Amino acid sequence: MSVKAALLCGGTGSRLRPLTYYFQKTMLPIGTSQKPILEFIIRYLKFHNINKVTMLVGYKAEQIVNYFRDGSNFGLKVDYSYDSNELKGNGGALINAYRAGMFDGYEDVLIYYSDILTDMDLTKLLNFHKEKRFFATLAVSDHYKLPVGVAEMKEDTVISFKEKPSININPTIGVLVMKTEAIKRFSEMKGEIDIMGDMITSLVKERLVGGYVTNSFWIDVGTTETYEKLDHELIESMFSKYFH
Repeated sequence: MSVKAALLCGGTGSRLRPLTYYFQKTMLPIGTSQKPILEFIIRYLKFHNINKVTMLVGYKAEQIVNYFRDGSNFGLKVDYSYDSNELKGNGGALINAYRAGMFDGYEDVLIYYSDILTDMDLTKLLNFHKEKRFFATLAVSDHYKLPVGVAEMKEDTVISFKEKPSININPTIGVLVMKTEAIKRFSEMKGEIDIMGDMITSLVKERLVGGYVTNSFWIDVGTTETYEKLDHELIESMFSKYFH
């Protein structure tokens, strides 16, 4: 499959302040090895034979560029698309890269929100997308674990309580595949554009979006609360296979 990855790593990381006053959020160290979040993602992509990557950068881009350079030290090829003044939001960053020709010759673009960690089988997602011929395919979890306890009430009495229960919904996990042809559809848009809120929502109305359901581990590392509570030993053990 002709696919290139587009990593969304240009945000200011407001949910991770004050850490992101000093770090690009994707460069925060994790695991016992204390390597950047983005390196874990790059190793994961390489493991699944994604060898061409465009990093969509903006805020503190120098930290990313100086670390990954052309990607050769990691066994793949990396190029960079910088945020523009004309196009805003993550959708704007994606369209900006498209206009610059960075996805030319590729049938599909694997879009990855770079504050997400997952050990989902990426190869199966890509195969599913190809077989089903959707314009876009979202990776979705088979459940969502609430971050709070839930009380069942009868008048003013709690009659049952569950601490952080899982509920039967399908949250997106920050990984999706989109046909380059689909990105072209939105390439004339202007202003602030959101991939999920504008581009995917539009395609859903035409029934052109698939959902690949997974029960794999995933975590959003994009808040100070989740970052501070991150089990670094667990992350290291789960992702160690991607570093060999």
